[in-house]
Amino acid sequence: MTGQIPLVDVKAQYAPLIPELRERFDAVLESGRFIFGPEVEAFEHEAAAFLGVPHAIGVANGTDALVLSLEAIGIGRGDEVVCPAFTFYATAEAIARVGATPVFAEIDADTLNLDPEDVAARITPRTTAIVPVHLFGRPAPLGELASLGLPLVEDAAQAFGAQGVAGTGICSTFSFFPTKNLFALGDGGLVTSLDDDVAERVRMLRFHGSREKTTFELVGTNSRLDAIQAAVLRVFLPHLTGWNAARRDAAARYAELGLGELVELPRDEPGHVYHLYVVRSSRRDEVAAALREAGIASASYYGTPLHLQPALSFLGWQPGSLPETERAGAENLALPLWAGIGPDDQERVVETVRAALGVPASR
Repeated sequence: MTGQIPLVDVKAQYAPLIPELRERFDAVLESGRFIFGPEVEAFEHEAAAFLGVPHAIGVANGTDALVLSLEAIGIGRGDEVVCPAFTFYATAEAIARVGATPVFAEIDADTLNLDPEDVAARITPRTTAIVPVHLFGRPAPLGELASLGLPLVEDAAQAFGAQGVAGTGICSTFSFFPTKNLFALGDGGLVTSLDDDVAERVRMLRFHGSREKTTFELVGTNSRLDAIQAAVLRVFLPHLTGWNAARRDAAARYAELGLGELVELPRDEPGHVYHLYVVRSSRRDEVAAALREAGIASASYYGTPLHLQPALSFLGWQPGSLPETERAGAENLALPLWAGIGPDDQERVVETVRAALGVPASR
């Protein structure tokens, strides 16, 4: 029997680096510095340099990164913040947690990112910010969104290293959940900012609203990237460009193998780093069942978009109110892809999809 093919094989990426990881772990153990300290400071500097931004602040996770960013730019009760509904719950959850109201805008059917025209139509006098999501590793249309004249907080949880990310928004937020392009071996997150004052507020807010341990200037929280995870991220960061290039190569290989004859492929563009490789099909469930039977993992995302989630029902959205968003939720399917996936595995994926749909090979 042929082996299983996972959706993402994280260990395949970090396995060659285990000796170096163990050296870094030992160094942290010897230092006795587990909260903040030189590893965190070094990673923040290295991440800022990689992204081309003046400030990078390590936090506990990507959700906290969003909440702290919104708080730092003064978003709160009575404000409206425009975001997509086709994204992970944390995007809208963070807006609600600071007391603001999420206002959902439609997505572009080709990119699955925010549609700037629909965003513009949702803006009211109470709108104070826009949270574009760089979904599945594809950069959102930042230039068009910025032209609307509101601060952008970029949700870049799925797009570390994607072209143009973090260069427009007053803040940008990242997650280092273990399946991300740049990943930790546990939870972790990052806020970047182009504004000195906002960056300083984020630094204070992540540590109980304090610059040090005795004077508390803000009501903050406890959200710190720990030294072990910073050490891991410092090992992985130099490999990220190569890993992202390998993801792009794998995405191109799916097209070369004829997958586009069977399902709608994600449109490629130079900045896309394919955190996930997400195709679309009106026969999505048939394809997923065939893959499962063949021992091949797949996943569907955001089948119940945020505007229809129970926790946000108080906002009053109804089925049919965001048709492109809802159609994407019903049709999307992520196929196996990671840096280093083998051509044989990809060919098996394509042939399984072909058999499920009963489409003969054209070559």
